[in-house]
Amino acid sequence: MKKQDQGARQRSELVFSFDATAGELAALVGPLDENVRQIETAFDVKIRRRGAQFNLEGKDAARALRVLEMCAARVHAGSEISVNDVQMIIISEQSGAAQFAEEGEQTVFLKTRRPGLKPRTPHQRDYLNAIQRTDVTFGIGPAGTGKTYLAVAAAVDAFERGAVERIILTRPAVEAGERLGFLPGDLVQKVDPYLRPLYDALFDLFGFEKTQRLIEKQVIEIAPLAFMRGRTLNNAFLILDEAQNTTGEQMKMLLTRIGFGTRAVITGDITQVDLPRGVRSGLAQAADVLGDVKGISVVRFDAEDVVRHPLVGAIVKAYEKALAREKAEQKDRGGRAERRRHAEDEENEQA
Repeated sequence: MKKQDQGARQRSELVFSFDATAGELAALVGPLDENVRQIETAFDVKIRRRGAQFNLEGKDAARALRVLEMCAARVHAGSEISVNDVQMIIISEQSGAAQFAEEGEQTVFLKTRRPGLKPRTPHQRDYLNAIQRTDVTFGIGPAGTGKTYLAVAAAVDAFERGAVERIILTRPAVEAGERLGFLPGDLVQKVDPYLRPLYDALFDLFGFEKTQRLIEKQVIEIAPLAFMRGRTLNNAFLILDEAQNTTGEQMKMLLTRIGFGTRAVITGDITQVDLPRGVRSGLAQAADVLGDVKGISVVRFDAEDVVRHPLVGAIVKAYEKALAREKAEQKDRGGRAERRRHAEDEENEQA
């Protein structure tokens, strides 16, 4: 499938020949060669295509070639490949995990309405492995990394395999201060706006009709965190979403609801806390306090795991750098203030 010559190698130019049908070639390059453009941009290389032959030139031509080969292998296997798929393969290569897509024996496949659903990044794979291996899993990281969607997928998989009898999805209604009695309408109308992302994931993974049927039978329960108080949850798959907006007391309350045969997944982004100023996130506290407890896993995602528009990953990285810079500046200012106080104390003693 691939052909290289010595002269091309010396010029940092590699040649890739895709032996496939016209339809497979069209799938590989994407509409208007968009998949090829993605690879060019990511590795700052030039890719010239003549029919099914690709000439790759640039310092990172070898890395770009590996991505192109992985995309071609997927097409040859009969899989569709979207711009998002190309982006995830690029991220895998850039993060030094190029073999990830080939490690089939370590990849978790989930039984849902979506065939072939599996993790796209090493952290996603670690996350799903942790969910299957431990009773409580914390998934912490920025938006778009698949924390909630994969947790719901794991819940659907566990239910379909008969590992659990119920699925319970909850999140704090911090925007309403959890004082739901002051909101107009019945319970469903009150909490729906806060729980809509969970419904969307269920509809995608179970199907609309089956989801509605299971909700009517109370096999699936979707409720605000305040409604978990005082209960014991047995043989269930429990998901707490947007957990960064829980207080320490709320987090402890939920974790102590876990009964026999229950698995819990706690997801959130500790950089997006909507709690009142001065109130520490229960998610951040729990991750620190419980990280070394046997039977509990903490998986942290980063910008490399973002599976939305490529620009989202760049935005997350930019904010992470700015936050790190602010923390460094605050530490530096604190150090200077401490030195000034020390110098003033010495002057006072001498006086």
